[in-house]
Amino acid sequence: MIVTRDFAFLHLHKSGGTFVNQFLLRYFADAQLIGYHLPRAFLPPQCAALPIFGLVRNPWDYYVSWYSFQAARETPNALFSIVSDDGRLGFAATVENLVNIGDDSARLARLAAALPEQFTNRGINLTKACIRSLAGSSSGFYAWMFERMYGDGRGVVFGRMETLRDDLRRFLETLGVPLDVGRREFLASHPPLNASQHPARSALYDQRLRDLVARRDAAVIDRFGYDFTAAAAR
Repeated sequence: MIVTRDFAFLHLHKSGGTFVNQFLLRYFADAQLIGYHLPRAFLPPQCAALPIFGLVRNPWDYYVSWYSFQAARETPNALFSIVSDDGRLGFAATVENLVNIGDDSARLARLAAALPEQFTNRGINLTKACIRSLAGSSSGFYAWMFERMYGDGRGVVFGRMETLRDDLRRFLETLGVPLDVGRREFLASHPPLNASQHPARSALYDQRLRDLVARRDAAVIDRFGYDFTAAAAR
C-alpha cells in the first residue's frame, strides 16, 4: 500500500505490484509506503477519499506464477508447504488444494497455526486473523485475495497486469498527474520486476483443474472477462 497526495495504490499479491511500487517510490517524492499487501480497510482515514489504483491478473496465470515462484525457493512459505504436502505434490494437486483451501478445515487450521499474529510487511503478509473469512468460502484463493484487498471494488480503478503500463499511464493522466521524462521512460522500458520463470499455462492445467479455477474464481474471471486462452502478461 502506497499513498501519495493525489492517489493511493493497493498491491494485490503477485499481480504486478512490485513494478508499480518501485515506480512510485522512485519517481514520486511524496509517496509513502504504508504497508505491504495491506488491503483497502487499512488505508489511513485521511487517505480514504483518495482515488485508488489496483491491479488484477488472469487467475489461471496467478496460480502458475505463485506455484513456480514458491517451488523454486529454498524455503517456500507456509502456505505452499501446507497445500503441497511439503513439496511432495506437483502443480495440479498443489493448486487444487490451494483453490479449495476454504473448504479444507485441516489445512486451514495448519495454516492459521503457522501464520503470525501481526503483519510482518513481507511475503504474502497474512495473519491468523486474515484467514478467518477464508473458512467455508466458496471462492478460490485468488478471488478471496481480490475481495480481501478491494472489497466490492467500488471506487477502485483497476489495471490489468497484462496491460499494466498503459493502464497505469492512463490512470495518472486522468488525474492530471504529470509524467516527466523519467516516469515515461520507466513505464515504457523498465523490465518486469519479481517475475518468475515458468511453463505456459496450457502445459500445466488439465481440464479438471482448468474448470475448477473457472468455477471458484468466477468472481474475478467474469468481472474482468478473463478466459483460459487469453494472452499472458508480458
